[in-house]
Amino acid sequence: MKHKSGILLLMLLLWSGISFSQHDPKALKAWQDQKYTMFIHYGIYSVLGGVWEGKPVTKGLSEQIQAHAGIYSDTYAKVAKRFNPEKWSADSIVSLAKKAGMRSIVITSKHHDGFCMFKTNTTDFNVVDATPYKRDVLKELSEACKRGGLRFGLYFSLIDWHYPQASPISSSNSDYITPEHVEYNKKQITELLSNYGPVSELWFDMGSQSATESKELRDLVHRLQPDCMIGSRIGNDMGDFNVMGDNQEPDYTIGVPWQSPASFFDETWSYRSWQNRGSEDEKIKEKLTSLIRVVSRGGNFLLNIGPKGDGSVVDFEKDVLLKIGKWLNKNGEAIYGADPDPFHISFKWGSLTSKTNKIYLHLLDHPENGQIILPGLQGKIKSVAVLGEAKQKIAFSQDQSGVKINIPAGLDISKEFKVITITFVNGYQVPPANIIELNKAELVLNSHNAFKHYSNSGIDYNTRYQSTVKESWTLQSVQTAKYIPKMYYSDQEKGKTIDLELNGKISTVSLADGIAEQLPQSGSLNWGPIYLSGPSGSGIDGFPGDIRSLNPESQWGKNAAQSWTKKTEWKNNQEYTLPAESETAVYLLQEINSEADQSYLAGITSTDGVIVTLNGEILAKHNNPFKEAKLNDVILLPLKMGKNQLLVKYFNGYKKDIIFGISNNLKQQVYYKDLPELNVQKGKYYPFSWQLHRPLSPHTTLGLSNVALKFHIK
Repeated sequence: MKHKSGILLLMLLLWSGISFSQHDPKALKAWQDQKYTMFIHYGIYSVLGGVWEGKPVTKGLSEQIQAHAGIYSDTYAKVAKRFNPEKWSADSIVSLAKKAGMRSIVITSKHHDGFCMFKTNTTDFNVVDATPYKRDVLKELSEACKRGGLRFGLYFSLIDWHYPQASPISSSNSDYITPEHVEYNKKQITELLSNYGPVSELWFDMGSQSATESKELRDLVHRLQPDCMIGSRIGNDMGDFNVMGDNQEPDYTIGVPWQSPASFFDETWSYRSWQNRGSEDEKIKEKLTSLIRVVSRGGNFLLNIGPKGDGSVVDFEKDVLLKIGKWLNKNGEAIYGADPDPFHISFKWGSLTSKTNKIYLHLLDHPENGQIILPGLQGKIKSVAVLGEAKQKIAFSQDQSGVKINIPAGLDISKEFKVITITFVNGYQVPPANIIELNKAELVLNSHNAFKHYSNSGIDYNTRYQSTVKESWTLQSVQTAKYIPKMYYSDQEKGKTIDLELNGKISTVSLADGIAEQLPQSGSLNWGPIYLSGPSGSGIDGFPGDIRSLNPESQWGKNAAQSWTKKTEWKNNQEYTLPAESETAVYLLQEINSEADQSYLAGITSTDGVIVTLNGEILAKHNNPFKEAKLNDVILLPLKMGKNQLLVKYFNGYKKDIIFGISNNLKQQVYYKDLPELNVQKGKYYPFSWQLHRPLSPHTTLGLSNVALKFHIK
């Protein structure tokens, strides 16, 4: 594991070879309600404890010591003869997880080294056949989980450094999985899902497969165990839930089920004998804070331990887990089965979770002036009290502006986080997100003024990016009126189908058969010279520096590490090719001077991935899911009067060349279609959103940056 935060082709939505089937909502809800899971990295690397030939291996993660220490495969395989974990007790592990407040366990069935912690017929490089232990670790743990009432899940590495037909060890997390290797993995997955009882989730990791191979593996899992949840690192957007980057806690809204995997220490996931573990109290605070934040944002928290080679749990990790469990014994009501923070603003004092008639305030820091203000919160309050301390009542006041809570001076959170529970008689209301007033003769909704719901999309680990899966608004009318909505779109979106949701009612709109309309030209445009920067190492997401105010005549990026080269010979409406290393990017910058505010359609040619920005705002972002030779996008540029900066990032995954170009001679034509009129009443809220209709997967990016919904008052 490693540390960590557009527009797809139309064929992504239409390709009949791949479709995404949703889980039973009850199974999905049961997985989401777990909230807190034990992750276990355990294998023959645990025997080494981060040490090779008597010296600590300080490079990389200790579970990957074979690669980082440069150990030959046959030499590493002999480590299995030293694996005899006499102190391993599956029942003790389950007991620890339960006392820690965890609701399930996910263990490494096979990590990158290819050693199987289960009996398999595919290789003798497994815990039963290759070690003196001779016992099936997974079988014992699955049975212990059943006895203890915990759900049982499995980590499975798609990379296997021991398999002869696998790609050689490289520095990439996305090594190519050969067809023989794919079939080998399928056989092992079949064994795991056939011989070890119910598996709550399969946590795939690393490797690069084709879309078809990821689909076949997904279908195999769902066929063998329909309720088994699949992590997104299966690749090609085939996962049931989104796995965040390692130790990543998002500060944005995620529109799909998700999980945050966390290690005790950033340096390693498996046992490391020489690890500096620091203060136990600080670690408790750190991990409990992460648990609360993840749950408050709607995710599940997966906290890892790394047992020693002898099977025992490190005392430091055990003590931290038990003390978090003690806190959960008192405050678990605010975690298990809780909904996310209902507000859409952040609070310096901590985080919130919620249920139907309750809001939980997790005090992670002392509020300023000893007072918590919850703006706009409405609903009849029955009581305000400290959770688990019935006698500790809290004073509060409430009016039309919201609720004010006075924190008692003696409430000490320096030693233990406190949770304040607000209980309502019959529900509550908070101000919705992204309120837009219907107070004009014409209102336009588009991606520029939308509240965005994100996921994570990608072919493999190294080509992931933050995808937008839904956009929403809350309409509020200042008058009772009728509005006539028109949907506008370009050739980029033509043929797509979207779901429009208004007040809980969904209507499906096909972006086809629209009426063509010429874009009005409000003044002339002057396209300046093209500047090139790079190549530089990079994933699809992000830029090496601030993109809001670029100067093509000066350096940019971190520590001004990159410069711009004026390409006087390069012209618009031409395609260019540059040689490129894998996982690198180049950047084109072009300034456009416009005589007036106006919209203009431009063409962008790219290869494995692209981000298009104008004046610092991202207009489009996507990868190349079917690995086409090149992609062509149509982008609507909202030009302002004066100077505009068009910055395009071109990402190369594994090709030898990057193909790119910027076109400014497209037909300036869009399409529109009328939608049913909208009747609104003064002062009421009308939640509105759009998303793709039956997308390839819940993680597929919208690609609706050129779409606009215009409301005209009747």
